[in-house]
Amino acid sequence: MIYPHDFEEKIGFREIKLLLKENCLSSLGSELVDSIAMSKDERMINEQLSQIVEFRRIEAGMDSFPLQYLFDVREGVSRLRVEGTYMEAEEVFNLRRSLDTINQCVTFLNRREDADDGPFSYPTLQRLTEGIRSFSGIVKRCDQIVDRFGKIHDNASPELLTIRRNLSKAESSVARTLYKILHAAQSEGVVEKDVSPTLRDGRLVIPVASALKRKIGGIVYDESATGKTVYVEPTEVVEANNRIRELENEERREIMRILIEFSSDIRPHVDEILSAYHFLAAIDFIRAKAHLASAMDAYEPTVGQTPEIDWIEARHPLLERSLKRQNKKIVPLEITLKKEQHILIISGPNAGGKSVCLKTVGLLQYMLQCGLSIPVSYRSKTGVFDEIMIDIGDEQNIENDLSTYSSHLLNMKNMLKRGNSRTLLLIDEFGGGTEPRIGAAIAESILKQFCLKKVFAVITTHYQNLKQYADIQDGVTNGAMLYDRHEMRPLFQLEIGKPGSSFAVEIARKIGIPEEVIKDASDIVGSEYIQSDKYLQDIVRDKRYWENKRKNIHLREKELEGIISQYEKAMTELKENRKDVLRKAKEQAEELLTESNRKIENTIREIREKQAEKENTQRLRQELETFKQEVASFEKDDGDKSIERKMRQIVERQERRSKRKENKKKEQAAMSQKAPKENAEKRELAVGDYVRIKGNQTVGIIESMDRNMAVIVFGNMRTKMEVGRLELAKENKQQQLSTAPQTIRKTLEDINKRKLNFKQDIDVRGMRGEEAVTAVTYFIDDAIIIGMPRVRILHGTGNGILRQLIRDYLATVPNVSGFRDEHVQFGGAGITVVDIKV
Repeated sequence: MIYPHDFEEKIGFREIKLLLKENCLSSLGSELVDSIAMSKDERMINEQLSQIVEFRRIEAGMDSFPLQYLFDVREGVSRLRVEGTYMEAEEVFNLRRSLDTINQCVTFLNRREDADDGPFSYPTLQRLTEGIRSFSGIVKRCDQIVDRFGKIHDNASPELLTIRRNLSKAESSVARTLYKILHAAQSEGVVEKDVSPTLRDGRLVIPVASALKRKIGGIVYDESATGKTVYVEPTEVVEANNRIRELENEERREIMRILIEFSSDIRPHVDEILSAYHFLAAIDFIRAKAHLASAMDAYEPTVGQTPEIDWIEARHPLLERSLKRQNKKIVPLEITLKKEQHILIISGPNAGGKSVCLKTVGLLQYMLQCGLSIPVSYRSKTGVFDEIMIDIGDEQNIENDLSTYSSHLLNMKNMLKRGNSRTLLLIDEFGGGTEPRIGAAIAESILKQFCLKKVFAVITTHYQNLKQYADIQDGVTNGAMLYDRHEMRPLFQLEIGKPGSSFAVEIARKIGIPEEVIKDASDIVGSEYIQSDKYLQDIVRDKRYWENKRKNIHLREKELEGIISQYEKAMTELKENRKDVLRKAKEQAEELLTESNRKIENTIREIREKQAEKENTQRLRQELETFKQEVASFEKDDGDKSIERKMRQIVERQERRSKRKENKKKEQAAMSQKAPKENAEKRELAVGDYVRIKGNQTVGIIESMDRNMAVIVFGNMRTKMEVGRLELAKENKQQQLSTAPQTIRKTLEDINKRKLNFKQDIDVRGMRGEEAVTAVTYFIDDAIIIGMPRVRILHGTGNGILRQLIRDYLATVPNVSGFRDEHVQFGGAGITVVDIKV
């Protein structure tokens, strides 16, 4: 229960409702927003919050929730309770789509995590589906009546199909007759050449100039606004148009009969359908709450039965939204109300944030008990109150002859009467509106009664006696809205434990009130009051300073502890791994030594075979001996830098030797291939030469040549390609002539084998550019050899780089007659279709 009647407006909850409605997809959810109410059942609240948590998890996942169509046809369904009533075609269409959405939602929420008997993926939302039946039969019945555009099917009944066929024939006949009359009239000059038949009152007519309307026999059905044109229905088509009208009436009657029959079929299921729409409304409402929670960066805390407020980083959602539009940040509040500290007295300067703090408590607690997420930290704790009562703003009422103070007293009376240990009171400017001394005294007396009743309360005030009372009374604590006295600006931070100052003198001085006025005011209240207020400001300032110091020291200590822990861990690992490092280094050195021995022996053998000088042998053996000494001295070194130096030397030596070995191999290979390569380069290809495509083993013979293009015969196949892509077969001419039958047979076998294993598609997705082009080159060569007219290259879309590289290559291949994107249904720009000349 809340008090007063305009509670929602005072704390800003009506704006929250508007935001919720903006997030609803249909009137189904909007109606639930209007009916939202505060609950004091913590189980119901936790259930509602769990629904939000699960829906937010759904939206964060990979699967989209099936809420495509949310149509509210409850009115049309409810109407079916009366015999003889029916739903219109559009309503049937919307019913079909919304029932299908309900079926999909129920199926989605009944999914289980593992096996068929495992737990539900979203158990809280799944409970909403209990009792909601499947309407697949009704959906199929709707599909028999309406098409995917919401129009009645021609074959919804045999009678309707016959009527519509007759109607189509009659309309075609009328159109033909009318065009015949129109052409005759145009040839006689009665009707202009650009005139065409038109519809008037559902009948096909011919527009004719008013002066010539007698030239065409028939009925004048209408005339233009200017009166210059009349619309004539020729006598020849009057009967036909009458027949069309009759058929249209028959069509309407048959459609009505079909809809009445359909409505009779679903009439027994009206209550079940309406229940399903309540489920759909609940889902729409939960979705709106989840979207609002995400927009507010809100949290769904676990709510306890005990009244409690222990909020960390609490934020007023509407204020935060407004500040975001101004590129400003809100200052979060830390608020605590517990059994042992159930009344909070907030003091501080005007415009310092006291009322905002009060409204934040009221709005967030009310949102929570309405089942909404609230913008607080996940470390916050929350409870439930039976009543929330508020006294804020100017409540004077001329009609009831109530002044501001009288209205405040009336609120206090109701609070004292109804307040208990499960009531939350929110009072702004406690005791204000009347003479200060008596107002402060009455306020203190009421506060004592609140303490006796154990009510929970957040109260703002400027009265010094209430601050002092909070210091001495158990269960009551002070809170201060902080103010920067040096910069003369509010900080909007709530600090619990000390009272706040009004900073009246400082604010007056900042505004520009004359100094003599300020001095006189100070004399009136007395130096003791001014001094005590100053002391209070100093205490608050010093407390804030030392609090910041303590936090910084705590953070530094944490950082230092982390660094020390890291160093200790590193030292322990270093000690544990030191022996392993030395052992591995020694093993590596021994491996290098063994490899060096093998290397030097091979080198000596080569020197002996080539009869080299003895100095080279001596030099190599000296290097080996030096290396042995370095490995032996390695065991004696125990410093980390020595280990690193030796390891670096060993690795560098290994790299140098590997490099010399590779260079030697290259030189030997170059020497062995130099002579035949030079001969091959000197000789140009000619007709009759046996050649093969570079990188392929299939041998063919050059049949003819034209500049840099050659026609090659592979078995019984001919193909044309650039000479630069060919190379001579290794066999000499005599061998080629003597083994020509075998070569041809081998070539045919190779081609047949390629045909059997060849696939028309190649997938180069994930390859680097050069690798992909090489693969495509071999792929196209094989396609040319076996005579494949069309192939497909799967390269994907991505940034288009791989696609461009492949197409640049294809443009250089003479045998490729063209290439293009695959049809959009089969891959589009991600696949290149290549046409090859056969």
